[in-house]
Amino acid sequence: MKYPLIAFLFCFIGIKGFTQESKSSIEINNPDQSTVWIIPQEVSLEWTTQNIGPEKSIRFFLVRNEMVVQELGSFKNNGRADGISLAKNIGSGNQYQVVGIELFPDDKYSIAKFVTPFFSISNKASDERKKKHEQAQETKREPTRKEKREMRRKQRDKKEKIETISSNTVKETQKTKNALRDEFEGRKISYTKELSFDSENITIKIWDHGRQDGDIVSIYLNGSPVVSKHYLTYYKREFKVKLNPNKSNDLFLYAHNLGDAPPNTVSVEISDGSKSENLILNSDLQSCEAVMISVNK
Repeated sequence: MKYPLIAFLFCFIGIKGFTQESKSSIEINNPDQSTVWIIPQEVSLEWTTQNIGPEKSIRFFLVRNEMVVQELGSFKNNGRADGISLAKNIGSGNQYQVVGIELFPDDKYSIAKFVTPFFSISNKASDERKKKHEQAQETKREPTRKEKREMRRKQRDKKEKIETISSNTVKETQKTKNALRDEFEGRKISYTKELSFDSENITIKIWDHGRQDGDIVSIYLNGSPVVSKHYLTYYKREFKVKLNPNKSNDLFLYAHNLGDAPPNTVSVEISDGSKSENLILNSDLQSCEAVMISVNK
């Protein structure tokens, strides 16, 4: 499979004498190993950089056990970001780290990144919810025959109601079929750009953006896979697809892993033979970036 994310980044950062003075670098000063973030209080980030201009941006992720649990945001390289809200469902623990990654580096083969030491997060509300859930599971009993019959009756009634609503809303569904999806398999879809072409027949090329780091992705058009579980390299993979000329088509990137340098970042070229568009899509295990594509009439 892939190399562990955190181990790889520590190894990458810890090699002394490898980088040149002209190489970019990031060092996160807050949080450190003595930090305790308390939810729901807002938190701050502090960092220093070398050879990264103030107009550049840094993207930060909160990770636990090598998995991204929240994207903290992308911030201008001014050394500090305040007022960051943590997700309310994050549990207490002392195995959290923050990963910082340089966005759009001048040298795409050398991306500055940093992983903090382990620090702690405290969330009493989440701990209480977890405790109540565990207690409820322990006291859960087998329903009586009467309760089972009642549950089956409610399930039948619900099924009949759903079937009735479905049959009565076919026309309404047709009217709203152009509405773009806002999630896919529980992951949020974020649209970054709107494109239009004169032809419904287009060519899509994808390749790894920046450093080749083991990203595995799928590309979906209107919810159907254009390519599934493709291992990204610098080699451009080409696909020919046909757009629906009567609606806005959604093309999105689905990440199957985070590679060695999260998030998954893919360079995409879309062309209809006379017009070409180049863009970059980023996705992690909780969200997918997408573009809307329409056909000029």
